[in-house]
Amino acid sequence: MKKEIHPKYFRTTVTCACGNSFETGSTKENLRVEICSKCHPFYTGTRVRVVETGGRVDKFKKKYGLK
Repeated sequence: MKKEIHPKYFRTTVTCACGNSFETGSTKENLRVEICSKCHPFYTGTRVRVVETGGRVDKFKKKYGLK
């Protein structure tokens, strides 16, 4: 590898707005993020969407009372 063309690589601490922090590697010394795996709805399961089993035709028939 050529010398002095690569950025410096640091052991850094990532701090989330929720208070969670963890250590990783980065080219920046300290990172602050708004959302992490401890507070993101996908990982916590707090906002799970309910998927409808019926299709568009069934929804239309139900809306207009058709059989």
